[in-house]
Amino acid sequence: MGGGGSMISEYDFGRIVVNGKQYNSDLIILPDRIIDNWWRQQGHRLSVDDLREVMTADIDILVVGTGKFGAMKVPRETIEALAAGHIEVHIAPTDQACEIFEQVRKQQPTAAALHLTC
Repeated sequence: MGGGGSMISEYDFGRIVVNGKQYNSDLIILPDRIIDNWWRQQGHRLSVDDLREVMTADIDILVVGTGKFGAMKVPRETIEALAAGHIEVHIAPTDQACEIFEQVRKQQPTAAALHLTC
């Protein structure tokens, strides 16, 4: 990762660098802003309520990073709610999710919801 025009230059357990700024808590990356200290109602389960800002953003794709070891689960109802809002979802462990985000954001309006630890 890193280099030429990447938003995410580094990711490791509990730490990510976005646009040159380091974050140490889960975050949502939207086309126009970053929401850091992102908490979910149930830590390792991603609900629709946890994605309010994503649901109202002008995006086509959401990339979900489920953590270094993929501990965060994305229930079917959350995926269906995003699909109903015409948002395509890509789900992967966070290191892979960062790479996917960098690839797709250059082609379509994209957001990322990233769990940085487990």
